[in-house]
Amino acid sequence: MPRIFKDVLTQMPLSSADDPPNPGPPPQLRAGILAIAVGAAIAVGLWIAITRLMAPLAGMETLAGRMLFTLECSCVAALFCLVAGVEAVAHERLSSPAFDPLVGFETRRLRVNLRYLQNTLEQFVVFAFALFGLAAYSPNGAAMRAVVAATVIWIAARFAFWIGYHKSAAMRGLGASGMALSMILLIYVASRFGHDLAGRPGAIAPVAAFLVLEAILFWTTRPHRR
Repeated sequence: MPRIFKDVLTQMPLSSADDPPNPGPPPQLRAGILAIAVGAAIAVGLWIAITRLMAPLAGMETLAGRMLFTLECSCVAALFCLVAGVEAVAHERLSSPAFDPLVGFETRRLRVNLRYLQNTLEQFVVFAFALFGLAAYSPNGAAMRAVVAATVIWIAARFAFWIGYHKSAAMRGLGASGMALSMILLIYVASRFGHDLAGRPGAIAPVAAFLVLEAILFWTTRPHRR
């Protein structure tokens, strides 16, 4: 067999028959699901409280005003969540052998902080797009309370994820509501955009397409059983 074909075959993913046996659900799964439920309930409570009780924001009638306010919210979220994660890693590196990353010295605390930082960087990109999209479809100061609520919930969820992760892998589920909120907002924005283009069918199409994509991801990433 030519060498090139051997290289291609060795790099191909395993078939389902070659997958390792499914070890079953992790032991902390039940605790993780409970943490997700608790975090979601708190997020819903915060959303209702802020959007119902907060006074409407002034100066939000223009798109420029709404975009500026959303940028300010994004900066606050970046400072308290993303920059805080960078600082946590930097402080530990400055006071331990981890100062040289090539040495390979890592405490559990540093590993958790590194994972938090990477996860927050990924989620901040999603959240920022969702927040600006929400602001674009919030025509006045009353509607813009949703931007404030989303920012508060996302920051609180990031801290819940971070603190919970230091307790156990399951407890990081307390912060899952932040990612769920960003995803829901993006679906809403995509639906509104589709409606602008093609009316009700256009509003339904992106939601349906995303649900199909989610179903495919669930199906293709499920563990194989022997």
